[in-house]
Amino acid sequence: MLQDTAGHPLVIGHRGASGYRPEHTRSAYDLAFVLGADAVEPDIVATRDGVLVLRHENEISGTTDVATRPEFAGLRTTREVDGRSLTGWFTEDFTWAELATLRATERLGALRQESASFDRRYPLLRLRDLFELIDAAADEHRRMLRMVAEFKHATHFAELGLPLDELFVAELEAAGWGRGDERLIIESFELDLLDRLRARGIRAPRVFLIEATGAPYDLLRAHGRGAARYDDFATEAGLLGLAGRVDGVSVGKGRLIGELRSTSAEDAARENMERRASGLLVGGGLVDAAHSAGLRVYTWTLRPENRFLARGFRRGSARAAFGDWLGEFTLLIDTGVDGIFVDHPDLGVEARTVAAAADVASARSRRPDVRRS
Repeated sequence: MLQDTAGHPLVIGHRGASGYRPEHTRSAYDLAFVLGADAVEPDIVATRDGVLVLRHENEISGTTDVATRPEFAGLRTTREVDGRSLTGWFTEDFTWAELATLRATERLGALRQESASFDRRYPLLRLRDLFELIDAAADEHRRMLRMVAEFKHATHFAELGLPLDELFVAELEAAGWGRGDERLIIESFELDLLDRLRARGIRAPRVFLIEATGAPYDLLRAHGRGAARYDDFATEAGLLGLAGRVDGVSVGKGRLIGELRSTSAEDAARENMERRASGLLVGGGLVDAAHSAGLRVYTWTLRPENRFLARGFRRGSARAAFGDWLGEFTLLIDTGVDGIFVDHPDLGVEARTVAAAADVASARSRRPDVRRS
């Protein structure tokens, strides 16, 4: 029996240890568990022949070497995905046998040159490969390891005759994971997809991803300009409305520490004030309200480079240099979130340890000094 040694919050390797290796590769996932991740997060898209593969997006020019492969030059096209026109190569135009010949590349190569040094070393993975990898890693590390599966562009794929929910159920059962257990969490930016997975008997916790701006594409397709926006779900009423339909929400870290759309510290402060005035929840208030509604809360994506840190935590002017990542990570953990998505799992584990030690020290300082007379 594997022991569940996960701490709180869960440290989730975002696409594996994607700060150290090209994302969604076997090396990235294996390294995530070596570095202490409790779970890994794959992004799931589909091929033309209905195989679920792990890529950040269905457009793969930025994460593979497809642009250098003359045999696939004719597959380059322009397509509308979730209301946006994109030009490139799309997984739905490839069979798995064709995709299997490609090699992964670092998506943030200019920023993460060490990871980019591994470009073209690793093949792409299918979802079924990750199930096997997690099972093997759990046996090796003698602890329970989890998957937080994110479904990308569900409406788009359904309209192509590639329903991600149906394909996922088949993969889940083939992997011996049944209809989901404590090892699995599922998430999507589209509530309809989560509803369909529940209707298919998936028992895993369902998490709704709340973007910083815009509206869920499934709702836009159904309701047009009248569709609920992501902001509508980041209110007390919105969170209460989600209770029972989903088990948790996952928010971009900007909703917890500010700087969502702002260009200066003053703009960030003004933006947060405007949000509070309009009923939008931010920071610990959002987490507390979600917990009161019976929802877990996760946040993404914690990254140590200055390029991604909030202004107060940047150090120096080099975008690729690490700033005060520990300060930002612990601030986010202190909001009470249940899980953090990190590109560098070892840094997430360290931040969790530091935050827990600070909580213990604080509790001891508040304890009455009772002495025997």
